[in-house]
Amino acid sequence: MANYRQRSKPYSPSQESPYSLSRSKIELFMQCQRCFWLDARLKITRPSGPPFNINKTIDELFKKEFDRHREAGTPHPIMLANKVKAVPYQHADLDKWRYNFTGVRALHEATNLEIFGAVDDVWEGEEGELIVVDYKATSKNKEVDINSDWQISYKRQLEVYQWLLRQNGFVVSDTGYFVYTNARLDVDGFHDKLEFTTKLIPYIGDDSWIEPTLEKMKAVMDSETMPAVGMAAMGGDCEFCIYAKKRTELTLAALKPRSIKAGKATV
Repeated sequence: MANYRQRSKPYSPSQESPYSLSRSKIELFMQCQRCFWLDARLKITRPSGPPFNINKTIDELFKKEFDRHREAGTPHPIMLANKVKAVPYQHADLDKWRYNFTGVRALHEATNLEIFGAVDDVWEGEEGELIVVDYKATSKNKEVDINSDWQISYKRQLEVYQWLLRQNGFVVSDTGYFVYTNARLDVDGFHDKLEFTTKLIPYIGDDSWIEPTLEKMKAVMDSETMPAVGMAAMGGDCEFCIYAKKRTELTLAALKPRSIKAGKATV
């Protein structure tokens, strides 16, 4: 799979070849247009946090679990328990769809942007329709749901996958699912293991926002002007932009001779 990965180049408004954007870059745009512009035009990326290795492990184990039923053509117990009439989908390109640097791909001709995203899983319903599935993991004292404001990003993620599969000619159900597992905190100790409770959460997606958003993204990418420090889509200021702005202000102030007072440091 490593051969699929290519280092992307900055976007140029004059380029004729399609420009590839991952699903996560759409989410970046929704959070902050300035951060998105810096990423696309200058390849200045946001600082990344540490990898969520436990979550990644859970994803891989879920895939193994569902793949056994995929090979057998049988429904997973969580499907039966929730009366979901489906089986894990079999397709020759499934491994490619699930690999981060290939994913499901589609060219949006109006903008010449090639969008891609790696799905966690795809199921097949009774009528042959595809069902997009996303794995999530957490640990909290209450039952998991997708009702928090910040979880709009989860919903957009699933909707992008639905849109990508539709662009590839597949019939896709509006209803997708989150296989959401929660590490229990009500046990008496660690004992070299974690115990989880897994919940299947249906979500009715609406991908109508995606193509208008791609048009806006293209306009921002084509602009020679970096967007101003603005508001994050999920509420509040973009913390990355605010940090960069404050640091720049302090640095400039420190470089001015008059900013240095006797006995006091300015930085």
